Parts: sequence; C-alpha cells; structure tokens
Amino acid sequence: MRSFASVLYPTLPLPPVSTTESASQFDHLETLPTAQLLANINQLDQTVPQAVEKALPQIEQLVEATVRSLQAGGRLFYIGAGTSGRLGILDASECPPTFGVPHGLVVGLIAGGDTAIRKAVENAEDDSEQAWRDLQEHNITSNDIVVGIAASGRTPYVIGGLERARQQGLATGCVVCNAGSAVAAAAEFPVEVVTGPEFVTGSTRMKAGTAQKLVLNMLTTATMIRLGRVKGNKMVDMQLTNAKLVDRGERMLMDELGIDQSHAAELLQLHGSVRAALAAHSGH
Repeated sequence: MRSFASVLYPTLPLPPVSTTESASQFDHLETLPTAQLLANINQLDQTVPQAVEKALPQIEQLVEATVRSLQAGGRLFYIGAGTSGRLGILDASECPPTFGVPHGLVVGLIAGGDTAIRKAVENAEDDSEQAWRDLQEHNITSNDIVVGIAASGRTPYVIGGLERARQQGLATGCVVCNAGSAVAAAAEFPVEVVTGPEFVTGSTRMKAGTAQKLVLNMLTTATMIRLGRVKGNKMVDMQLTNAKLVDRGERMLMDELGIDQSHAAELLQLHGSVRAALAAHSGH
C-alpha cells in the first residue's frame, strides 16, 4: 500500500526516519487506563530538561548572538511551521508585556500566515521561498537575527528562510530536536535538543514542543536580562495592563522602597511603570 507521502510527492523517496518520528517505546495505548497513560507521559516528559541541559553551550552562543543583534538596533525573528511556528509567535507576543519592549522587536512568523496559528494550512511548510518573502515584508536588515524553529529539522520553509537570511549577512540560529539536520546546517548558531521518540509516535507537539518552549524561554529571558530589562529579579518594565500586574507592580515598589501600598499605588499611577517610579523615587 502506498503511503500518503509517496502519493503526494511521487518523485521523492521517503526520508530516513528521524528520532522524533521513530516509534514510541509504548504501544497498545488504547488499552491502557487513564492513570497509566498519564504516568507514562509524565515519565517521558521528565527527560526533556535533561536534553535541554546538554544543549546549554549552544543556547549560550545563540543568546550572545541575539544580544549583539538587538544591541545593534536589530530585531529577533522566529520562523517555523505548525507547532514550532506557534511557539515562536507565543514567545514573541509575550516579550512586550513582560519586558516592556516595543511590539516588533521580537516577531514570530508561521508558514501559512496568521490563519495557520489556529488552523493548519495545507502544504505551507513545503515552500522553501515563502519564509524569505515573509521576512522581507518586515523590511529585514543585516542587523536582525533569524531563528528557525523545527522539531524535525527538515522543514523547507525554515531551511529556505535561514539560507536566504545567511546569504544576506544576517545572523541565524535554530532550535531543532534531531541531530545533524538540514535546518541546523543552515544556521550559524544551531541549538539541537534531541528529545527522542514521542509518546504518540511522531506527535512532536509533546516532548519536542516542550523542549522548544524551554529553549525559547531561555533565549528571550536571558537576552532581555542582558539588555537591562530586569532589575534584581523583577520585571520592572512590564506593561501594567490588568489588575494582577498593577498589584505585582505595587508589591515590587513596596519591597524595593519599604513603603506602604497606598504610596506604592500613587507612585505607580504617577509614573506609569515600576522602573520609572523607582528612578523618580531615588532622585528625591
């Protein structure tokens, strides 16, 4: 019986089975009780931080490259497809409220455009030229850095985008979950977190997605700290967009300045951010 891939791409041989696509070590999942399913998933999930730990030297290099780009006035672009693309968009969207940076400093692009955030777009990831077109819509410059995210490490959308970006002199990085991939070969600063087989064979939204999320957390958090967007251990530049964050800001000021809540609330309302309130108070 011919596979779907061989029908869709009849002239292309099937690629070798990668570790993220290899068979799960668990089988007959439909016969297992819920408790056993959960225990087995949890057992596999515990291996993810260990895989990330092995990649810390690579992550460090990518952070340093990102800091250099942003210090030079550049931006961080994520490119990815499916789960990987959505994770890039998630990380990018959280940087402005967390660190007070402008929208557009960190940008997530996904194969298939915004529609693909919620719904898969057929064949979008197979276009090796589209990522560069997407990047050009943002007036990409040589100061920017492009980070490809691809669990498989062989997504054409990501490979093509990285190759074109590198040809144009941009810094490039990636986060992949297989060793020796084409995506890693296309990036100057590759991060390879080898997570192994998934609980459900090939379902890379699971361990691989968790690993990618951890790495992206590290990348932007460490970068923003290096850029001075954290004071002590506090998000002093966070946007005060809801009651919870206003409360957090007041508590920061109370802790830092030894003042009561009413005074903290007054300072926060007057100056608009924790950092500005701290700076104003220290100038008195």
